[in-house]
Amino acid sequence: MKIMTLEKRIANIFRMSDEVWKHHTNPWSVWTRLTVLPLIILGFWSRSWFGWWSILIIVIALIWNWINPRVFPIPKHTNNWASKAVLGEKIWLDRDKINIPKHHQLAPSILSVMAALGIILVVFGLVQFSLYPILMGAILVYTGKLWFLDRMVWLYQDFKK
Repeated sequence: MKIMTLEKRIANIFRMSDEVWKHHTNPWSVWTRLTVLPLIILGFWSRSWFGWWSILIIVIALIWNWINPRVFPIPKHTNNWASKAVLGEKIWLDRDKINIPKHHQLAPSILSVMAALGIILVVFGLVQFSLYPILMGAILVYTGKLWFLDRMVWLYQDFKK
């Protein structure tokens, strides 16, 4: 019996059906989703200015994170980097059912850990009101995530052959 991957559990929490994944292949969905982290950072950072009202920014970011893969239309074609990244990510999520080639198994996990370490730095910086760890953490998050997505393009192209 294979265990469901963490990423698949997260996708299930977000109710990422096959139809939602089709919408998420729209490049606008991929690129605009990158706004979620800065909005969350702004929300937590602004607690010193807005007090409890800063939660509104965080809620908006979380709602945006939820509706983003649903709001854009299914693209007419998926022959672009962002769409292929999402299609590869879908393959990666199904790795408990699909045999992923050896040369694709290690890097995505390392890049996910890199992004997770970035989140830890961001949280530390937000708690301390320290800009340096926030910026370093955000750089790690985006580097890890975008590099991960690039690996997903490669995975998708290998599966498409």
